Amino acid sequence: MATPTRTTRFRAWLLEGLTDQHAKQRAAHRPQDPEPVEDHGRPWWRVMCLTGLDYFSTLGYQPGIAALAAGLLSPLATIVLVVLTLLGALPVYRRVAEESPHGEGSIAMLERLLSFWKGKLFVLTLLGFAATDFLITITLSAADATAHLVENPHLTGTLHGHEVVITLLLVALLGAVFLKGFSEAIGLAMVLVGSYLALNVVVIAVGLWQVLSEPHVIGDWTQALTAEHGNPFMMIAIALVVFPKLALGLSGFETGVAVMPHVQGDREDTEDRPAGRIRGTKKLLTTAAVIMSVFLITSSFVTTLLIPADEFQPGGEANGRALAYLAHQHLGSAFGTVYDISTILILWFAGSSAMAGLLNLMPRYLPRYGMAPHWARALRPMVIVFTLVAFLVTWLFHADVDAQGGAYATGVLVLITSAAVAVTIAAHRSGERGWTIGFGVISAVFVYTTAVNVVERPDGVKIGACFIAGIMALSLLSRLARIFELRVTDVELDTMAQRFVRDTANRTIRFIANEPDSRDEAEYRDKVDQIRADNDIPAGDDVLFVEVTVLDPSEFESNLRVRGEVLHGRYRVLTLESSTVPNALAALLLHVRDETGQRPHIYFEWTEGNPLTNFLRFFLFGQGEVAPVTREVLREAEPDRSRRPHVHAG
Repeated sequence: MATPTRTTRFRAWLLEGLTDQHAKQRAAHRPQDPEPVEDHGRPWWRVMCLTGLDYFSTLGYQPGIAALAAGLLSPLATIVLVVLTLLGALPVYRRVAEESPHGEGSIAMLERLLSFWKGKLFVLTLLGFAATDFLITITLSAADATAHLVENPHLTGTLHGHEVVITLLLVALLGAVFLKGFSEAIGLAMVLVGSYLALNVVVIAVGLWQVLSEPHVIGDWTQALTAEHGNPFMMIAIALVVFPKLALGLSGFETGVAVMPHVQGDREDTEDRPAGRIRGTKKLLTTAAVIMSVFLITSSFVTTLLIPADEFQPGGEANGRALAYLAHQHLGSAFGTVYDISTILILWFAGSSAMAGLLNLMPRYLPRYGMAPHWARALRPMVIVFTLVAFLVTWLFHADVDAQGGAYATGVLVLITSAAVAVTIAAHRSGERGWTIGFGVISAVFVYTTAVNVVERPDGVKIGACFIAGIMALSLLSRLARIFELRVTDVELDTMAQRFVRDTANRTIRFIANEPDSRDEAEYRDKVDQIRADNDIPAGDDVLFVEVTVLDPSEFESNLRVRGEVLHGRYRVLTLESSTVPNALAALLLHVRDETGQRPHIYFEWTEGNPLTNFLRFFLFGQGEVAPVTREVLREAEPDRSRRPHVHAG
């Protein structure tokens, strides 16, 4: 027995799990009785720490960004944001957890509304914004971790000017964790989140004590507010206008549903209805939102009142690290350094929840659409791809936190808006009038928030558009490269179809490909006469008609269900439904060969028209020049010519 080479071992390691992933994909197409879901999840509060890496870590930069965006009104704008979080985003994503309990999020809900190519393009657009959200989470968090490292008083002189290199190293280290494996990451997440939140409690408590012990601080703030904005109604109005700039504080909801498959369910859960997992995810989302809301309001309050406005500006000591600034100022250098270390670790590892979201989301769509190679179902190759893209983003933005904020906020808001629209439609279809109105109002608020954010920071849409364009271009190229794959995950013949094949198995098996028209007796009689004449088929040899109806040509993989019927008392017809004609015919021929041990023959008429036009018809609509494409699909699926079914065209 040959010893595996290093290349073979490396390839096996790199593609580990690919077969299992593909088997799951195939099984997903098969109708089956509900079976209990294997319980490999973890308690919801532990998984909350995984999504909390993204959500809670925004405290590292959110107060500073809020101060830059809203100035003295930062606490009021943050309160508006918290209201929108608890009364808007939270109800929306609790409903998303019900409607899409396998981690696909709102994209899966919207996918059901549209079919054909318009549905695929719409999903690719949302995937582009999801990629923007998750990838910028990785690079933004790593960049802010670098900022906390560089701005530490003990290291400023040593590391300043090396921000890009440090950020690249942090991103590479995150990628290395996923290449090694991610089974123990939730345990590490618990430690990082628990220690980070505990340190923030100390910093904010000391900040609040400082504010309360010096009453003039609040007086100075209220006087400055009055002088700058006039009466309270004007302050509230301005807070309502500027709060979209604080959209980073809404981060974490999409990640929360993306990691939903990790939540432990009940023993009675089924794959179709994992009630325990849904209930646990709702607890996760609610608890995380409440905790974060408290931290957002209190951190915004103390940082706005205790930190001079100039320090929030680019180059200031509180820029991107407001709470760390307070930790050093009021608790000393030693505590401040401990806080910096905790912040650096959680910001670095915050990318893990985003990476987990990407690895859960992308393989659910792109390979199924034929818009990614087979290896995209394996974890490690995708980790390498996402890490390289994160390198590029870090280099393009020079590891600047502020420069990436617009793209991050845009990705977050577009996904939340799409989720709000999706649950509104779901409630309407379920006849829930009250929820429909409520979710409709929430959708309108998020549409406004997204629009304001786009106007204020158009760079976010531009970056999102780059991700969308990249995903679409690569997806279409991949689909083109995989166009001649077999693309059928399973073939199943009904009783009548099995009888037809069995009756002809002791002789030469001959199929006639027919494009159904009126399906009257004359159509089949004329077709048989022509095929026999063109191919010199003996009059006594049996033939079976095969007819394929194209359903959704934009689909790539599908099951093949073959039904047999007798028409006009004498013509035996096998009918199939598929996304393409040639691939379905090739799959049927190979299935019949494997079942009977014979190489079947199939007969076509040449299709009239321009070959390029016919190819485009096949690519877009699943039809076109069927005979040569069927032969090419068979050639790719069966390299051994002596075992390949025969294709005839006349």
